[in-house]
Amino acid sequence: MYRTGIIGCGKVAHLHAKALKHLPTSDFAAVYSRTLDKAKSFASEYGVNAYDNITEMVEKEKLDLVMVCTPHPNHLDPTLEAMAAGAHVIVEKPLASTLEDCDVMIAAGKKYNKKLGTISQRRFYEPVIRLKKAIDDGKIGRPILGTINMLSWRDEKYYKSDPWRGSWEHEGGGVMVNQAPHQLDLLVWLMGEIDEVYGTWANMTHPYIEVEDTALAIVKFKNGGLGSIFLSNCQKPGIHTKVQIHGSNGASVGVTPEAGAMFIAGVSGIAGPPVNDLWTVPGEEHLIAEWTKEDTEIFNSIDPTVHYIEKQIEEFLDALTAGREPLITGEEGRKTVELFTAIYRSTRDNKPVKFPLFPEKDREDMDGRVKE
Repeated sequence: MYRTGIIGCGKVAHLHAKALKHLPTSDFAAVYSRTLDKAKSFASEYGVNAYDNITEMVEKEKLDLVMVCTPHPNHLDPTLEAMAAGAHVIVEKPLASTLEDCDVMIAAGKKYNKKLGTISQRRFYEPVIRLKKAIDDGKIGRPILGTINMLSWRDEKYYKSDPWRGSWEHEGGGVMVNQAPHQLDLLVWLMGEIDEVYGTWANMTHPYIEVEDTALAIVKFKNGGLGSIFLSNCQKPGIHTKVQIHGSNGASVGVTPEAGAMFIAGVSGIAGPPVNDLWTVPGEEHLIAEWTKEDTEIFNSIDPTVHYIEKQIEEFLDALTAGREPLITGEEGRKTVELFTAIYRSTRDNKPVKFPLFPEKDREDMDGRVKE
């Protein structure tokens, strides 16, 4: 049994609270907000204690693990404070909005001997697990082409739903930083390490925000494979997301992680089940129908907004028990930040960006964007 808590009481924190409350290995004890009244209101829903001081919360409640659910640019300080006070940390996606913050958080985990993870719960979707296993088992040969296409929708009401949305300072970016980290994570997880990225971003239909609503990129992987990224928040009502991996033996595997309208934490549910939408592994083509039926039954029997977050937290706690690294470490989370930072920098400099990437304090304010 691990003592657990939450930092930040916004919309997404309720999903984490439900997961922590339900997990048999989690003793959900406390929540933190800068505003004590907000913490008390949140805490009263779940029967836990409220704090406006992170160190006091971790030490007094003897917390083993905290979930950081603050806005993206504000992940660093609470992570450092929680680790210094004695807790392991899982951070809501993305790990941070800058590479500099990622590196400081990862270094802090080593300094305090604490585990650091970031939420990428789509890795735990049943159809995604099938993709990963098929690739690892060599069923498609070498992965030579990976594509992610995300057509989604965000309107003005969405951006006005929280004061931090839509600005470089408070959100840290747009579609790449907020809506697409899960898809970016899957692309790198399934295809492997990146060698080079050439990309561009723009704000096409949302003049009332500062950040991008559209991004495109071409990726070269170290295994010789290629990738394409197509992201947009401009399509009503949010048509679909597809992640597809094509292999050197001619076989392909794919997943639709989201269907229908895109999920908005604390506002809407998930419209349809994640399913395998492409499977040309010889002798296994017919399995798509069977898997779709299985995955739909699972989807209809759970709350998918909470279930897969719970699965990831459970795996993290199992790692603590076993003394091993969790599946999704801080280093894994940094890869997503590195990828969207590369697209920002490629747009800035109008040229391909070689990996690995490091912070550029002398050239940029928010990592990858030109200073005013």
